[in-house]
Amino acid sequence: MSESGGDRGRQIATEARDRVRFEEEALELADQVYRVARRFVRTREEAEDLMQETYARAFRSWRSYTPGTNLRAWLLRILTNLNIDRGRRQQRAPQMQALEANDYYLYDKLSEDNDGISDEDRVVERLSQDDIVSALAEVPHDFRDVIVLVDIGDFSYADAAQILDIPVGTVMSRLHRGRRILKGALAETALEEAGT
Repeated sequence: MSESGGDRGRQIATEARDRVRFEEEALELADQVYRVARRFVRTREEAEDLMQETYARAFRSWRSYTPGTNLRAWLLRILTNLNIDRGRRQQRAPQMQALEANDYYLYDKLSEDNDGISDEDRVVERLSQDDIVSALAEVPHDFRDVIVLVDIGDFSYADAAQILDIPVGTVMSRLHRGRRILKGALAETALEEAGT
């Protein structure tokens, strides 16, 4: 075998080992990627599709990942970008109406009959996991993406900004607004359930 043929063989073998290592490390994060995907969409099927698309794109683009950097953040950036594309395809634009003080009427109503339990505990007590997923799915996706990454994925503001490719200040603003929208939706759901 010629010297150049031997070098080429070693290069192919090294690349194959690197790809297998990358795929193994990426698949170890599958549960975390699925949990984030599940928070982005309404159904388990949509989450599975989004996760499958994420891994398909990651495996096609594996050479663009820099070994030794944050693989979880890299995968979640792909997931987030796919979700944003999905949202655009569905022509779901964020609602931009101003929040009024009375938007929290329902949430405030829960605190009127205070029996020593905090408002948040009473709201959570009345809600099921499905209620929370449904309420989160109602949050416009620009805000939901930030909530999912920071509050559920435990990413720092800086990491979320990098994943979403937006400034840190925008992350903080969207997080604040998204949390308020989510609290209102959860309070409304809790009141509906209390009335039945």
